[in-house]
Amino acid sequence: MNAHLAETGGKVRLYVEAALDAGARVEATEAQEHYLLHVMRARAGDRVSLFNGRDGEWLARVAEVTKRGCTFECDRQTRPQQGTLDLWLCFAPIKKTPADYLAQKATELGVSVLQPVITRRTIVSRVNVERMRANAIEAAEQSDRLTVPEVREPLPLDKLLAAWPADRRLLFCDEAGEASPIVEALRAAFGAWAVLTGPEGGFDLAERAAIRALPYVFPVSLGPRILRADTAALAALAVWQALVGDWR
Repeated sequence: MNAHLAETGGKVRLYVEAALDAGARVEATEAQEHYLLHVMRARAGDRVSLFNGRDGEWLARVAEVTKRGCTFECDRQTRPQQGTLDLWLCFAPIKKTPADYLAQKATELGVSVLQPVITRRTIVSRVNVERMRANAIEAAEQSDRLTVPEVREPLPLDKLLAAWPADRRLLFCDEAGEASPIVEALRAAFGAWAVLTGPEGGFDLAERAAIRALPYVFPVSLGPRILRADTAALAALAVWQALVGDWR
């Protein structure tokens, strides 16, 4: 049997949509209620941390537990809201398990936007955006983030590029052609960035040519070995964080 929450001393963080302020009361979702009452054995008076991506992190208590659910009451702010990194991950969707894994790990690595991209060789025909968002929320709760990445609806590659903001640089992970090492591309980096990775079979020749023709694109190499699509995305994010992001 699981220990009572107050006895474990573990920190429970939950993402909520409601506004957070001193004395604010927030209703738990059905999933949060199940987790707190049936997994963590929470009781009235137990403490949790709440965040919503706008109002910082708040220490709250389980104010009420009934058959219909539980209610939190905010006590005090423990961390003010902080600015978030402006880093997008644009990726061709891959099989279910790697896609879940990618959403979780990209959230831990600090991305602000998760943008699925449909390419000519993309195998996945349907993207479960709600599932991806649920994975991002769980990862944000566990990694101490104060925000949850925006999870966008899938876009065909040509539409993504046609609407691309001119002031955002695009780090194109191109395993099939001549490209500078990623460290060189990021050596003098500044401003807003995004990372673009392809499907299991890579981009086709026409797609690669179209991407490389754009002035804001920086084709980069991730080394001498061929990486899986999910590995390439996470490797590029990690290098960006180390050289440009908040790991410095």
